[in-house]
Amino acid sequence: MRERDVDAELGLTAWHASESTVAPSAGRLQRSDTISRVRVLITVPWWERLGGAEAMLHTILEGAAESGHELELVFFRDGPWPAELAAAGLRVEIVEAGRVRNVVRLAATIERLAALFRARRPDVILNWAAKTQLYGAPAAVRAGMRDRVIWWQHAIAGRHWLDLSANLLPARAIACYSTAAAEAQQRLWPHRRTIVIPAGAAPLHERSGVAPLALAHDVPVVGIVGRLQRWKGQDRLLEAQALLRERGHPLHLVIVGGDSYELSPEYAASLPELASRLGLDGAVTLVGEVADAMPFIEQFDVLVNASDPEPFGIVLLEAMAAGVPVVAVDSGGPRDIVEHARTGMLARSGDPADLAAALEPLLSSGALRHELGERGRERFMREYTDEAVRSRFFAALESIAAENRGRRGCARR
Repeated sequence: MRERDVDAELGLTAWHASESTVAPSAGRLQRSDTISRVRVLITVPWWERLGGAEAMLHTILEGAAESGHELELVFFRDGPWPAELAAAGLRVEIVEAGRVRNVVRLAATIERLAALFRARRPDVILNWAAKTQLYGAPAAVRAGMRDRVIWWQHAIAGRHWLDLSANLLPARAIACYSTAAAEAQQRLWPHRRTIVIPAGAAPLHERSGVAPLALAHDVPVVGIVGRLQRWKGQDRLLEAQALLRERGHPLHLVIVGGDSYELSPEYAASLPELASRLGLDGAVTLVGEVADAMPFIEQFDVLVNASDPEPFGIVLLEAMAAGVPVVAVDSGGPRDIVEHARTGMLARSGDPADLAAALEPLLSSGALRHELGERGRERFMREYTDEAVRSRFFAALESIAAENRGRRGCARR
């Protein structure tokens, strides 16, 4: 892949991958002064804003008008999020897709998407997840637009049939949040060009002043935010809390999140039982699913991301924006975000003993919590604001659209 110019003075970080390597380069993809308006059509599987993937896209869409480009969204199910975006003035279409395994429905959805692509003539078709790639890529082929497809890999790819199937379909590039995700994607066949675009979040200019929970002030408050699923590690953090309590480090654990999309109801139901079995009654608060986690994050003394591995971890950025020190596992996306013992703490693994070891210095020292929180906020403001992610995102799409126009121009000659 041809090397692109970068603008290092802003301190933003972007990575690109050729078909076989992942090469970091400091700076920002430079936006061309001559780039014309890009029409982007985004296919989205989720109808609610409940996780990091939705937060990332919403952050991008909030600056769509200022980008100078034309964005349209196609949701595979109607719901509150598409209604919210339509009310904000964005062009939104609903194409009810059903289940991928329903072959008749799959074929019908592909034909509807292909007709939409022909009508809209987008410069870039961005399939916002592996699931929508299964529909969007064949539809693009049907519409004669296979060279305009990008899809976003929100996970760290493994051998799951969804990842393998999505990767087999045509794509000019696959976007990932982190170098770890890009490297995992490169291990799949066939090798696809990958682009790493770290996520971002809106700066927190001042705290809300809202304390949603009435908690004692004599012990540190440690929080974890995310869907209640086993890979997110809420159970392992409860076990780490029990270990720390045995060592003389009391804390109050706040678990924010619910069983979004009913993916893991048994796991969600098991957490109160586990807390009681570990003797943590009265030292744990399960908040459930909330529309806005920031007031809770502002109340934390430490935020933990216990996912192992975590594809990125937008909640880490939200905590860093608030000056709250963070703990995460030294793998996946957090390895890109957190500088160990400088802007946060990295646990060797998601094992309860390793989580406890990473937490212990922060529980022992309010001064260390303050220092790491301040440095984390500085790093966030340099590299991970909403403006930074939009700059990276649109620069990547502009580059691919320009390449496609150049290829089509050469073909006509």
